[in-house]
Amino acid sequence: MRRDANAPLGVFDSGLGGLTVVRALRAALPHEDIVYLGDTARVPYGTKGPGTVTRYALGCASHLVARGVKAIVVACNTVSAVAPERLRVELDLPVLGVIEPGARAAAEATRVFKVGVLATAGTIASGAYPRAVAACSTRVETIGQAAPLLVPLAEEGWTDGDVPRLAARRYLEPLARAGVDVIVLGCTHYPLLYAVLEREAKDLVGPHVTIIDSARAVAREVASFLADRSLLRSADSPGTIRLLVTDLPNAFDRTASRFLGSEVDGAEQIDL
Repeated sequence: MRRDANAPLGVFDSGLGGLTVVRALRAALPHEDIVYLGDTARVPYGTKGPGTVTRYALGCASHLVARGVKAIVVACNTVSAVAPERLRVELDLPVLGVIEPGARAAAEATRVFKVGVLATAGTIASGAYPRAVAACSTRVETIGQAAPLLVPLAEEGWTDGDVPRLAARRYLEPLARAGVDVIVLGCTHYPLLYAVLEREAKDLVGPHVTIIDSARAVAREVASFLADRSLLRSADSPGTIRLLVTDLPNAFDRTASRFLGSEVDGAEQIDL
């Protein structure tokens, strides 16, 4: 089926975190229109079972398809861990997740063949990152570490000071003891804490440590994907962002500007 290159990109997540992916997409693809859906009524996904996550993901993705998007970026590690193949089968539309790009970047960056992953408990339990890294290189060992406190810290804007520093250190210490030299931020909230995570990782692991922001890795791969399929928007005007949420649009607006790094227009509340 021939797709319209000037149609928008669809991006969805369980809530706010996927806006870090939108921010990276805007930097890599400034002319693309983006429709973002945050399922704020059912956040978080990371504590729910695979069947529930898949059902929610299908609802979000189907809504974006109905709005005429040309491809869907799953800006949620939990959904990317359990549901991408089901989405591709059900939707007959290009679906790109956040796990494989980060895994590829990590496998390429490690020199000691040990990669650490910070993520939600659900993503760690899924084993998705070890599988994705192993698909790139069977020599690389992947060590996962659940870091649940980093999500509320990011949402509250506590990105510096003793509280995030101590939380980051607590989660990074097991990875440092395991001898990793690359750490993947396996949750879309975590890039807001990049600076404190990098400082603590350098202190614990050493100045050679590499922090992989999977949002940036995703944006690079989406740009290549669209270019290879002649799906880049032809207009040279700046792209637009349309925000959709399933609950609490006013609260979403107040926090979304911090995730995007710019002011946002009001989010539209929808019913799934």
